Amino acid sequence: MASKVIPWYKKKHVSQVKTDYAYHHTKHISKQHTESKSSSKSVSQAQAQATEAMAEQAYTVPVFRQRTAEETEEYQRVSKNVGKGLAVIQEELHRMRIATKAQVESLEIQKEVKGMMRKRVDLLEEIPKLPDFLVALRPHTVWEKTPVKLFCTVEGNPRPIVKWYKDGVPVDPLSAPGKYKIENKYGVHSLIVSRCVVSDTAEYSAVATNQHGTATSKAKIIVKRPAGAGESCHLGLVPHLTEIHASKLDVSLLDRFPVSFGVEGNSIRLVCTMVVVPDLPNIPPIAQWYRDDKLLKPSKLVEMSVGGGAASLTLPHLAKDDEGLYTLRIFTKDGTAEHSAYLFVSDAAPSAPGAPGAPMSVKAYDINSDYVLVAWKPPNTVNEAPITGYFVDRCEAGTDTWVQCNDAPVKICKYPVHGLRVGHSYYFRVRAVNSSGISRPSRKSDKVTALDAAESERLQGTDEGVPSAPGHVVATRNTKSSVFVQWEAPKHLKHLMGYYIDGRVVGAKEWFACNHKPFKYTRFVVYGLIPGETYVFRVQAVNLFGLSEESQESSPIAVEPALATPSSPFGITMLSSDGSSITVAWKSPKHCGGSKVNAYYIDKRDADTLVWKEVNLNAVTERMCTVENLKEGTFYEFRVTAGNMAGVGLPSAASVPMKCEAWTMEEPGPAYDLSFSEVRSHSLVILWRAPIYTGASAVTGYFVDMAKKGSSEFVTVNQEAVSHRYLQVTGLEEGESYVFRVRAVNAHGVGKPSQLSEPVCAKAIPGTKEIVAGVDEETGDVFLSLEACEICETSKFVWSKNYKPISDCPRVAVTTKGRTSRLTFTNPDKDDLGKYSVIVTDTDGVSASHSLTEDALNTMLELSYAIRHPIVPLKHGLNYEVLEKGHVRFWLQAVKLSPSVSYRFIVNDKEVTSGEGQKISHDVATGIIQMTVDHFTRANEGTYTVQIHDGKAKTQSSLVLVGDVFKAALKEAEFQRKEHIRKQGPHFSEYLYFTVTEDCTVMLVCKVANVKKESTLHWYKDDEEIVPDTPPNVMSGSCALPLPLFSRKDHGVYKAVLSDDRGKDTSVFDISGKVFDDIINAIAQIAGASASELVLQCTPEGIRLQCYMNYYTEEMKTIWKHKESKIASSEKMRIGGTAEMAWMQICDPSDKEKGHYSMEISDGVKTHTRTFDLSGQAYTDAYEEYLRLKAAAFAEKNRGRVVGGLPDVVTIMEEKSLSLTCTVWGEPTPEVTWFKNEQEVASTEHTRVTFDGGKFASLVINKVTPEDSGKYSINVRNKYGGEFVEITVSVYRHGEKIPEPKLGQAKAAATTPVLPKSPAPPSKTPTPTPSKTQTPAPSMKSPTPASTPISKSPTPTPKSPTPPRSVKSPTPPRFMKSPTPPRK
Repeated sequence: MASKVIPWYKKKHVSQVKTDYAYHHTKHISKQHTESKSSSKSVSQAQAQATEAMAEQAYTVPVFRQRTAEETEEYQRVSKNVGKGLAVIQEELHRMRIATKAQVESLEIQKEVKGMMRKRVDLLEEIPKLPDFLVALRPHTVWEKTPVKLFCTVEGNPRPIVKWYKDGVPVDPLSAPGKYKIENKYGVHSLIVSRCVVSDTAEYSAVATNQHGTATSKAKIIVKRPAGAGESCHLGLVPHLTEIHASKLDVSLLDRFPVSFGVEGNSIRLVCTMVVVPDLPNIPPIAQWYRDDKLLKPSKLVEMSVGGGAASLTLPHLAKDDEGLYTLRIFTKDGTAEHSAYLFVSDAAPSAPGAPGAPMSVKAYDINSDYVLVAWKPPNTVNEAPITGYFVDRCEAGTDTWVQCNDAPVKICKYPVHGLRVGHSYYFRVRAVNSSGISRPSRKSDKVTALDAAESERLQGTDEGVPSAPGHVVATRNTKSSVFVQWEAPKHLKHLMGYYIDGRVVGAKEWFACNHKPFKYTRFVVYGLIPGETYVFRVQAVNLFGLSEESQESSPIAVEPALATPSSPFGITMLSSDGSSITVAWKSPKHCGGSKVNAYYIDKRDADTLVWKEVNLNAVTERMCTVENLKEGTFYEFRVTAGNMAGVGLPSAASVPMKCEAWTMEEPGPAYDLSFSEVRSHSLVILWRAPIYTGASAVTGYFVDMAKKGSSEFVTVNQEAVSHRYLQVTGLEEGESYVFRVRAVNAHGVGKPSQLSEPVCAKAIPGTKEIVAGVDEETGDVFLSLEACEICETSKFVWSKNYKPISDCPRVAVTTKGRTSRLTFTNPDKDDLGKYSVIVTDTDGVSASHSLTEDALNTMLELSYAIRHPIVPLKHGLNYEVLEKGHVRFWLQAVKLSPSVSYRFIVNDKEVTSGEGQKISHDVATGIIQMTVDHFTRANEGTYTVQIHDGKAKTQSSLVLVGDVFKAALKEAEFQRKEHIRKQGPHFSEYLYFTVTEDCTVMLVCKVANVKKESTLHWYKDDEEIVPDTPPNVMSGSCALPLPLFSRKDHGVYKAVLSDDRGKDTSVFDISGKVFDDIINAIAQIAGASASELVLQCTPEGIRLQCYMNYYTEEMKTIWKHKESKIASSEKMRIGGTAEMAWMQICDPSDKEKGHYSMEISDGVKTHTRTFDLSGQAYTDAYEEYLRLKAAAFAEKNRGRVVGGLPDVVTIMEEKSLSLTCTVWGEPTPEVTWFKNEQEVASTEHTRVTFDGGKFASLVINKVTPEDSGKYSINVRNKYGGEFVEITVSVYRHGEKIPEPKLGQAKAAATTPVLPKSPAPPSKTPTPTPSKTQTPAPSMKSPTPASTPISKSPTPTPKSPTPPRSVKSPTPPRFMKSPTPPRK
């Protein structure tokens, strides 16, 4: 089959409006195509010129219009390259054509014969015929990743419809884009399977159907995998494949990289996806990347990859050197496929505010052994200060140290670097300088080696000075976000490097850079502009010496697409049919061509023919048309062409064959014209039109189905049918694409689904804004407003309420200014509530909605009333405050006051002004108006009003100051007046309050002010003066009265009196009730925190648990618990404490007292808990110690002892009688023995020893002599122990001086010893005594009965000069005591 030559202007998808760089990229391709033409050269040129003349600027041929040519080429390639198998196919096709021609001729003969047999030709009827395959499907065996094509020829009357199946499942080309292609040309039906895989092995069938029956043809495809690829071959015979070179691959570019924008220091990746036939992993396509027509090679700064259906270029470290036009060129079987797009690289954030951008294109010239000439290109300065010079840095290869080469900035873009070492390699970089600072360094140059002079590149140009300014600048429309700018070259080039183009929004002050690297042509496309915005442009020329003067500004131009014919409509769908007509609808062109589409033309044809016939001569303005005069039972195809003011575009693709037959189903037909608005990241609104065919009853609702793009699994969005023709869909995944369909419902069921919508991506348009509800500050009008993020010249704002377009409605008015449209309510009320939406036509879906609720409307109506009836807004209404000295200030605060504000104060219906006793003033800055009354008395009771006038606005505020409110104000004023008088002398700046120190001492503290040295402070409790140990120092500003060991005894009223000759002040503090409880809680807080763990202490009475702390008093809230049960103080469980500890004693313990004990101290906020486990071994050891101490105490109690009656020293005159008598006690009765000088004294006539009644022991010496002087002692003892008491006796002669008493006793007052009236108190143990009398003392005491009689001598004795004394044991008494643990 002969190949069809496709002109170059059909193959390339580029705009006809070209810049120089686009022209250079396409020129050589056009040349190649032109040279390849032979005899058809002139015809092709004429056809190309005609097509160029008809094509509008900036129009891009839609992708689907190109596919037919590519599919034809693919068919040609498959027919040429498959080999012997395809040769057989061609022969079969030739045979098929002959057979078809013979069959057609036979049919024509039959028709002619029948026509001759009939008398009337107009009654000739076509002979109905079942479908029949003239050429059946053939089986194929192919290699993996190669294409295969099944084809067949079928006949029938009417013409059959052919559907394809794989293993009984319908083949859907949309389910796997690019995988399957179904064609129907010249009566030949074909199925092409691209890039076969093993899973494509199946039985394929073609089913032909018409109204008379069905015919089926089947064939099997077996896909083979090469040996060693993981699967064994199904057949022994394997087709031989010749070696394929990469240049023989068929490559079609799909998704192409767009115009891109990057920033210095970041990275960017340019990707272009493609389809490769055959797709062989070991033979990727040959791809080349160019920047500004220069071939790029892989390096650290440029990374390239090709394979996996994509070619990519990665720039990991962007610099302005990378800016330029990037072109991907891929070699294919028919030449090359290429795509170009510009990459813009902007300056990174400056090192200092206002610093210039970095220089670029640093390169070394004139390389010598000791110096090189470094040159670069200057950066663009738009709003920065002019560049004053440059610094050049060098770095020796292999190091990271940069050295500055020039001390002072060089003003031109070249500098000779000296001092290099021969054979060493260097890198260079440049930094720009201006008045604000130094720029970031440029990208370093290529490595340069200092060698002897050779054929190194030399810098051209010796003319000094910058070039002259470029000439006339012209900007023209290009696309909706770009503008085409061209200009005249400067008259004096002076070795021009290129141009910098700057842009500015009309009305703005600051310019922005359009390019950041000098561009060397005089035409440039500025991308990234705001659609609908108006700009002006200027150009500067660049050379080594800097930038020229700016050119004159271009004329303002709005960013709009260039005018062109619209693209083709699409999505032709059948809405209804009555047997003689078909109603079809279609979707608007994707590109309107820069003007409104105002005409549609419909063509039709019989599916059996190739000739199109016009349906309408007059243009159709709606996207729906009913085609009349059709033949029932016939299949028809339709196509639509759109037109605008630029002309008529290309026709759409032919619709699927539609059968003209009357619809009789009871369910409704399909809805149509699906559209979307308010597309956001997670939601959108879908709208549609009602079906033309309603079925047997009216449509009652609609169901909306949704599926992800490429999926056939639809999900019904609404569980119940909606009666309106719109639905908000939520819960979408951001960035995911979805398709939708709508099904209408009536009383008989659910009808046909609509045609699938175009895929819609759940992602908001960049810069999308929502509708704003507000009130006009000037007029008070309530409005809804939307500022569109993009707009074009033909765009219109279409407002809707509840998604029904608002036409000429007296309730609202729509105004549009620039990019903003406003919907103003004329007389808003509840009838205006609802959901309002707006769509901006001829954009990429700019739309928004807003629900106007009753609350929001009421709020705006209140604001509207305030604007139309202005008042002075107040932050605070009229109020009063009492100032120092008892002055009263009346004040209010407005939100804003103008300097021309006027006001007046009215008191009790009488205006008052500033004068004696009152002062009126205001402050515009703060908005405060005030009146101060110096002496506030009962006469000031009444109503106060302030009236304010500020321009057109006015307001008033009143304050009623009567009754209790006035009394409270008057009382406060009098108090402040007294306070002022009080503070004239010494006074308390802070009255008495309490604090608790760490040692739990309570301090009553006050602070004083206005004191002097003569000032004094006195403390009182219950009107009795307290004199502290340390006198208060009033000059320190603070005085304190300590209350140590605080307890209930400190209840009372405390008073501090501060005075001097100027007066006095008093502070009273009542410690009772809640104040007392607060102090106890404060003590408990400190004491509880300092409490030690419970410790065990055994006593003769029982087992004691003790807790040491900083301070303890019984007023503290202390609770003892046994096994979580509270313990009450009793004879069994005694609770007490001292100032240093709290204790709980178990008297006569038993096993019942075993268990867990705890003590809780509460401070009102927190409870401090200490625990002890008295069980197990701890209880056993404690109980044994208790028994030991109890036995020792019993022995101590019952041992023999001297209770009293004996002195320590006796001095007596000779010849007197000496009686030593004492009371003894012991159980059992003790034995008594007397000694003199450690020798036992026996009872004699001179010395008589007696022991009466087991209680009274006596030693009587008659007529003492000096020999009786000595050391006497008595030993009282029983089985539990005893006591030894010594007495020193001194006998002196008559007339001698009485000797001095010994043992530290005072001089005797009499010569006869005097017996004590009562026994001496027993000694005590060092164990602390509880404060309560009910608590037993821990020490052991001798049971001295109070009824014991005073001992007397049985015989008269002379008076003794020895004073009475306490009985003392000759040996220390034994106290049984368990060790006390140290305090924590």
